[in-house]
Amino acid sequence: MTALELVLMLLAAAVVTVVVFRLLSLPPVIGYLLVGVLIGPHALRLINDTDSTAYLAEFGVVFMMFTIGLEFSLPRFFSMKRLVFGLGLAQTVLTMAVLGLMGVGLSLGWSASLVIGAVLTMSSTAVLSKLLADRLELDSKHGREVIGVLLFQDLAVVPLLVLIPALSLGANSMVQQLAVAGVKAVVALALILWLGPNLMQRWFYMVAKRRSPELFVLNVLFITLGLAWVTQQAGLSLALGAFLAGMLISETDYRYQVEEDIKPFRDVLMGLFFVTVGMLLDVRAVAQDFGWVMAVLAAMLLVKFFIIAGLSRMLGSSQGTAMRVGLWLCAGGEFGFVLLNLADTAGVVQGKPLQIVLAALVLSMLLAPFLAHYADKIVLRLVPSEWLARSMQLTSIAAQSMGVSRHAILCGFGRNGQYMSRLLEQEGITYFALDLDPERVRDASAAGETVVYGDAAKRETLMAAGIMRASVVVITYADTHAALRVISAVQAIRPDMPIVVRTSSEADMEKLMVAGATEVVPESLESAIMLASHALVLLGVPLNRVLKRIRQIRGKRYQLLRGLYRGADDLAQEAADEVHETRLHSVVLKPRAHAIGKTLAEMNLEQLDVEVTAIRRRKIRVHEPDGQTRFEEDDVVVLMGEPAGLAAAESRLLKNV
Repeated sequence: MTALELVLMLLAAAVVTVVVFRLLSLPPVIGYLLVGVLIGPHALRLINDTDSTAYLAEFGVVFMMFTIGLEFSLPRFFSMKRLVFGLGLAQTVLTMAVLGLMGVGLSLGWSASLVIGAVLTMSSTAVLSKLLADRLELDSKHGREVIGVLLFQDLAVVPLLVLIPALSLGANSMVQQLAVAGVKAVVALALILWLGPNLMQRWFYMVAKRRSPELFVLNVLFITLGLAWVTQQAGLSLALGAFLAGMLISETDYRYQVEEDIKPFRDVLMGLFFVTVGMLLDVRAVAQDFGWVMAVLAAMLLVKFFIIAGLSRMLGSSQGTAMRVGLWLCAGGEFGFVLLNLADTAGVVQGKPLQIVLAALVLSMLLAPFLAHYADKIVLRLVPSEWLARSMQLTSIAAQSMGVSRHAILCGFGRNGQYMSRLLEQEGITYFALDLDPERVRDASAAGETVVYGDAAKRETLMAAGIMRASVVVITYADTHAALRVISAVQAIRPDMPIVVRTSSEADMEKLMVAGATEVVPESLESAIMLASHALVLLGVPLNRVLKRIRQIRGKRYQLLRGLYRGADDLAQEAADEVHETRLHSVVLKPRAHAIGKTLAEMNLEQLDVEVTAIRRRKIRVHEPDGQTRFEEDDVVVLMGEPAGLAAAESRLLKNV
């Protein structure tokens, strides 16, 4: 088979696979694996040149590691250090140890057992992070723990890529090889991290100034493959160089553009990689050892579930949260295939053990979406306290919404939700907001905002929020999939309820209207209207009284909508924009706080470029207090400023606490 025929065969298989598996709402990764099984040398034998395909597929791993490096952020890691370096580290080490010891007990040899333990330890970042986002659970308690573990697993792949090839050597040679590789890695890391950041920023600035999309993409490919080549020449893996390239670019201002430009290359080559992994699987050999396949699958699911759930419980999570985390993470992941493929190339794991582990991984990834989907139902059935916790949460929501009627229910309290709430307040209209970011809910509710933690896509949450007494439901986030879930829940309770939905593209307008939305506001269309109105004014076109009033409201709105309560999902936007964005932050004056008894003028917060926009005292909120306002115990002080100023202001207010 010629190179062109090989590529055409793989592309045709990939196109069919992606279409079918997207229609079935299943991860395309599974489709690629199954295609590899069918067209490989152990089934239809349409492709027998496994060496050529493996060489092409190696670049899939390169771009996969580049993406991991691109998402690597030291501030993010340290902000989640308890989860990443606590739960993530403990889970990875313990699971590798337990599964590795089980392999030794089966007389597989310590090197093969160690590799198999590492392979089965990994979970799927691609599948699980997407499922969490689709279900609006990224900021839930179990969502954060899942992401923390996945971050550490992704990072753990880097040393494993160096370790596995060395395991094929003898004990003495392996130690020597690892020592040499370690020295090379330290030198390479030191040089790249010392010289790289400033050089990368300046180089990308020069390239971006040319305003050439093709030059920008070529530059990204050159840097990725160039650093991969450098680490290969140093006796390390291509993937390590790609990881370093991504890590360097992540510190520049061009990270998000690079991520978008590289995505097509990454997805295509990753698909090719998974096809080649599928080609390794011999279905007949697996059928002969099907009992062993099921035993390995059961061992992986049970060991990972109990270790993860137990560690989560030890770190203070509730029994329900711990079980959810265990169920989400107990299946295998795509990096397991990467490590298994490397182990096969190095001769560490081959033959029957390779086939059994590979088949167990494929089956576990087929199970992963179902385990995540039914995790809530499983937990509610097995953990009685979850019913009590759910009831208490709903009771809390109902208690806060009981006094309101003819109100607006805001689904989401991010940027648009907060803007909406302030406009409603100006008109004297009550609102009740539901949000899934605990940090934002805590900060905003302390300042007197009517916002509670709850999932608007659940019927019981909407009932507790008083949907039977409400006048309108407003979905403030531009996530069509999540909006459709909320619309479905609202329609099931009150088909007559007006629903206003935000969308990022007018392409989804028809879908949302058919689902039951009363009004759909496409951002692209609204921005065009705003641009047109400004342009017409500048061109001297006369406006009627309505447009004059809109212009007046706009002028006041810019002052009204200053600052935001910061949530976890704002981090990516902050990184893409400026980190000096003005935001709001609530500070509670606990007993012995330095500010108690002092006036606003005495605290001189203006010196820190921080403004006190409101003080909440005994459930009464005073907007724009004057300099003679004296602070009292239990006051909630709402500050507005940049992050550094807010931190300094909070320290000044609470100095002695």
